[in-house]
This record gives sequence, C-alpha cells and structure tokens, in this order.
Amino acid sequence: MAQTLSRRDRVRAATADEIKQTARHILMTEGPEGVSLRAIAREMGMTAPALYRYYGSHEDLIRHVIADIFTEIADGIQVAIVAAGQASGGDLTEKLVAACREFRHWSLTHRQEFGLLFGSPLPGLEAIHDEVVDDCAQKFAGTFLALFLELWQRQPFPVPADSEIEPGLRRQLARYQDALGVDLPLGAGLTFLRCWVRL
Repeated sequence: MAQTLSRRDRVRAATADEIKQTARHILMTEGPEGVSLRAIAREMGMTAPALYRYYGSHEDLIRHVIADIFTEIADGIQVAIVAAGQASGGDLTEKLVAACREFRHWSLTHRQEFGLLFGSPLPGLEAIHDEVVDDCAQKFAGTFLALFLELWQRQPFPVPADSEIEPGLRRQLARYQDALGVDLPLGAGLTFLRCWVRL
C-alpha cells in the first residue's frame, strides 16, 4: 500500500519540481550557459543558498532535469509506437517509423534540451552519470532497442561475423550487451549502434 505524503512533503516535492521546471525554462530561453543556481533562484524569488535544501549542487539539479527530459522523450516515443501498432495491426515497420519520427519531431521542437542531452555538455558536466540519469537514459534507449530486438526475432538478417569486428570493439560490444542483458550476436549489436548513431 502506497504511503500518503504529508502536506510538508507535498509542498517540498512541488517546490523541487518547480525548481526543475524553472531550470528547464531558462535552458530554453537563454541556453545552457544561462542555467545557474543564481538565475533559477532569481526567477523563483528565492535565494541561491535556499536551493541547496532541494538539490545538493548545480550538477545534482541538472542531473534531475536531464532525467526528466529522457523520461519525457521515452514516454512520447512509446505513445507513438503503441498508436502506430494499433493503427497498423502491429506492423513493425510502422512502429519503427513512428518511433524515429517522434524522436525527430521532439528534437526539432526542443532544440535546447536536445543540445543538453546529445550535444556538447555543460562545463563540469562532461561525465554526468548516476543512477537517476542512467535509468532514465536506458528507458529512452530501450524503446528503440525493444523494436530492434523484435525485428531480429521476427526476421534475423545478415550482420558482420565476430571475426570481421576489430578485437577491441568486440570486447566493448560484449560489455555493452552484457550490461543491457540482451543475447544478440555481436554483429547485431554493432548494427543497432550504427543505426542509432545515424538516427
């Protein structure tokens, strides 16, 4: 049974969410360089030190903003996949096209957020990896991986043999697939990543 939050906890959660939304608004209007704790606090009528009650650092706040954005994209793509599947009787091509179109549409209508996630990282955030971000990023990437796995299971296609893949890359692919928990030929994993980079 879910525990009911106290009024104080609800207010705290609402404020934390408002801080993230304000950071995202500044990101869209002023670009990544404008997203400072001071700017966020000024827009919210707070002091910058008060933000530390909700997020441990500027980097911690940006991690949560990034996680929210990944979740938003994943949810939008999943809705597009389901709709395409229902409209086409489960046609995989239609689902793949719908997923790619939805991602492209989101990218073109959210250029600043796209830049934050896939472009040059903010100074000091070059290696922003933690559980919150990684879980949400994997959910996003998983929408495409699930479609690729469905395609592979329905109709396997020619992929590079292990011997055709450079040894160092083979080891990286094996680690990547182990981390994802997928059982694919290394050449299939390589094909997925090549398609992903092109997308």
